[in-house]
Amino acid sequence: MAISDMIYKIRTSSHLSQEQFADMFKVSRQSVQKWENGTSTPELAKIIEISRRFNVSLDALLLNRDNRIVEELNYNKTMKPQYSNIHDWEFYTSDIMTEYQQSIDEGLDIDIYKSVFESVSRLPKNEIKKKFGDILYEIVINASRKEGYKYFEPSNLEGIKALTSKFEVPNKISKKDLERKIYGAWMGRICGCMLGKTVEGIKTNELHPFLKETNNFPMHRYINKSDITDETCSKYTFPFTNVPYADQIDGMPVDDDTNYTIMGQLIIDKYGTDFTPYDVSRAWLEYQPKDAYCTAERVAFCNFINGYEPPQSAMYKNPYREWIGAQIRGDYYGYINPGNPEMAAEMAWRDASISHIKNGIYGEMFISAMLAVAAVSDNIEQVILGGLSQIPYTSRLYEDIMTVLNSYKNGVSQAECFENIHKKYDEYDGHGWCHTNSNAMIVTASLLYGGGDYGKSICMSVETGFDTDCNGATVGSIVGMMKGIDNIPDCWTICLFRFGVFFRSIL
Repeated sequence: MAISDMIYKIRTSSHLSQEQFADMFKVSRQSVQKWENGTSTPELAKIIEISRRFNVSLDALLLNRDNRIVEELNYNKTMKPQYSNIHDWEFYTSDIMTEYQQSIDEGLDIDIYKSVFESVSRLPKNEIKKKFGDILYEIVINASRKEGYKYFEPSNLEGIKALTSKFEVPNKISKKDLERKIYGAWMGRICGCMLGKTVEGIKTNELHPFLKETNNFPMHRYINKSDITDETCSKYTFPFTNVPYADQIDGMPVDDDTNYTIMGQLIIDKYGTDFTPYDVSRAWLEYQPKDAYCTAERVAFCNFINGYEPPQSAMYKNPYREWIGAQIRGDYYGYINPGNPEMAAEMAWRDASISHIKNGIYGEMFISAMLAVAAVSDNIEQVILGGLSQIPYTSRLYEDIMTVLNSYKNGVSQAECFENIHKKYDEYDGHGWCHTNSNAMIVTASLLYGGGDYGKSICMSVETGFDTDCNGATVGSIVGMMKGIDNIPDCWTICLFRFGVFFRSIL
């Protein structure tokens, strides 16, 4: 860069006119004009004065060797984010081994690339890791299905409906009884969520010893702050000092398991019962900030912002696409479709398909349909079969739920049934811990072995581990719907009414 260009850049960057620049150095405007067009050069004394006044080296003015100026000129070519500030859920390769396992679960033929996935997973979070993620995503999205893969799992509504079975809906219910049931479902969801929220994230190798130590095993009550001592805390890695307790609250703490039920109502209020997946995506952007969303939901939210619409928003760089997030979102669609599991499941599909695929979608459809049936029936097996009738019988979720149901009908003990779930899905692995199927199996088993007893059912779902607040909430919602508010004992609701806090009916 010639000295004429450097003087022009210095002047204009400082927002000075030629007259102002000339006054600084006691020369005429015409002199500055000549310096800038190259017809003359400043005398050495003026060059030194310019250098000092604008903190620019003589090398930069005369020889164009100043790195600071070069970097300033090229900043727009080298700008990169501070990768350490990007949350792992928003950085695809942070959980690239989850992507690998998810793809294997789907039957994608990518085994040959396992070592590449493992190597990329060990890289620091930087531009290179991001670029490798782009390549691995291309591999996944273009991978073929393995020959002999036995499951057929469409994500589109028409494909799903073609693989469902007929279900005879029981008799309808009176409005008075329905109000009692829906209130029971809503309160049941809140109390079950609270039970599991205290130990959300704990593993059973610490949960069970803790429950035994506090005389709460088998679980039969809330975990209270009074159960916790300094000695207790010193024995476990789980952070017992930083969680909410039922004997210290005056209402349900904020939780996504209850937020999404309210979100369902807001979506219906704004868009009506004919809402679309795109409508749901807009509601997400409008009603909650990014940090309210986790895993698959966080990925989808960021995809909305970047212009991806459903169903692409569920698929683009989303390793969590079959995790539990959608399964906890469908309650409201069951509440407003009593006795109509097909419509409940369809609404659930519209909600789930913005962030999930395949079994991730089926989980929400399964729960919503069960709640629709539970509104008109308190027969647990009938409720489960009603839910199963709305998901593909060729899917992994259908197979897993039927495994639990058949185990129960064949006399397998409660302990053995839950042990089998732990054998199939690893609670110490994030993918197993947070997967739709593992947690749906726990929900199903808790309903069956709980026998319609509200407290027994939610406690069973929580003491089993995995996603405790989600499963407690879902089981509580279904049993609450089947049995109604009158059959949820006061010992569960009392902490939510303390100081006059009252949760009204969804109706």
